[in-house]
Amino acid sequence: MRIVIVLCALLFPKFLLAQESPAYDSLKREILQLRTDVDQINLNLATSQKKFKTGIVVATIGYSVTIAGGLMLGRKYDDLGKVLLVSGGATGITGTFLMTDAFKYLNRKNPRSSK
Repeated sequence: MRIVIVLCALLFPKFLLAQESPAYDSLKREILQLRTDVDQINLNLATSQKKFKTGIVVATIGYSVTIAGGLMLGRKYDDLGKVLLVSGGATGITGTFLMTDAFKYLNRKNPRSSK
């Protein structure tokens, strides 16, 4: 009889601990969902950073070419200055568009996320 009581006393807590409560499952599911959301945010930030840096480089080159074209106006290479003004301006505007377009990645949600 003592052996049965001792075995029950030793095995009973294991049965209690082996069962997971619904609150534990819900908490576990919520933590996994948060982890997925954080990973998606990190991916969006990396994409946005890459696009933003590309936009900065393109805009800087474009506006530098525009300044160089403006400095050539009224001199020996006036026609070249006009071409540089137009092409540099277009390149600078394209770079500025790339920089502003990079922000769209910050608002993207995970398509698999359900709320």
